[in-house]
Amino acid sequence: MSTNQVIRESVSTQTLAQRPSPDKFFETMVAYQRTAALKAAIDLDLFTAIGEGQRTASALAKRVHGVERAVRMLCDSLVVLGFLTKGDGEYGLTADSAVFLDKRSPAYAGSARSFLASSFVVDGFRDLAAVVRSGRPAWVQPFAEEEEHAAWAEFARSMAPLAYLVAQETAKLLDQDSAIKVLDVAAGHGMFGIAIAQQNPRATVVALDWPPVLAVAEENARRFAVSERYRLLSGDALEVDLGTGFDAVVMPNVMHLWDRPTNVHFLKKVHAAMAPKARVVIVEFVPNDDRVSPAVPALFALNMLANTTAGDVYTVSEHRAMLSEAGFHDCWVKPCRQHRIRQLWRSNSKSFAGTGHCS
Repeated sequence: MSTNQVIRESVSTQTLAQRPSPDKFFETMVAYQRTAALKAAIDLDLFTAIGEGQRTASALAKRVHGVERAVRMLCDSLVVLGFLTKGDGEYGLTADSAVFLDKRSPAYAGSARSFLASSFVVDGFRDLAAVVRSGRPAWVQPFAEEEEHAAWAEFARSMAPLAYLVAQETAKLLDQDSAIKVLDVAAGHGMFGIAIAQQNPRATVVALDWPPVLAVAEENARRFAVSERYRLLSGDALEVDLGTGFDAVVMPNVMHLWDRPTNVHFLKKVHAAMAPKARVVIVEFVPNDDRVSPAVPALFALNMLANTTAGDVYTVSEHRAMLSEAGFHDCWVKPCRQHRIRQLWRSNSKSFAGTGHCS
């Protein structure tokens, strides 16, 4: 029996819903079109226009200085993709789009397009087969490992809105009444340290990052009125002297950039910089032990493959092992509801009273 006969007989015995389909292949191969549609809508400020009441293709075309046919096609595609609604020839915002894509919303996240869809990030995926063969990024020095690459300042400017909610949630894990000294590692936009300073009026924050990035964090600290308690520490996290006496160290989305030995080395450095009864808080994309779920942190590993020489996503057990090797004990795991990220936080082993638990 030929292969074709086997396939035909197999398909004929299955229900329509169970039959093999090329849909997933096709959808994935043309997924760039979805990205292009969303980028175009953000660039045209289409979501804000609809939120302000311009709901027909004709009205939107006038608002964005576009052609009605083209605007209709773009809006229809956004309906299919779940970003817009449509009824009686008028378009509307979904609940998610109203919160994150309308510029009038305080949670507007459209600025993230400047980093997430930038050439800095996307170019690393141009020839992923070559990256898999070599085991390293296409570039001699990927942007993620270049000290003052323009991408990091762009990251700091554009990603702050997406980080705001999870930063506020993270700040609640720390003491909100006592005078504390906090180190924000790879501070970027500064949202994590700023959130801590907002929630604890007695907290002093030291933001660590490269100079062009710290300029953005400093601007944000002024904007959120915490600049008097916000200090800057410029340099490479692996090389700079961190200082001592920190009551808390926050590491938001840092460890995925490094391999395990580098992470352990840095965590030992952090341990030495901490005061008794101090706590380190790690915010990360953490997959399950199977490494294929949940989808967002599991797929984030590809980003590390394309844009770092040794970065990876790490499971909870792997984080625990690295922290234990660096001298930390007693781990709590807290899911971040808004961003499908997990937070790992540990007490400093030098002073832990034994009331913590692992989950």
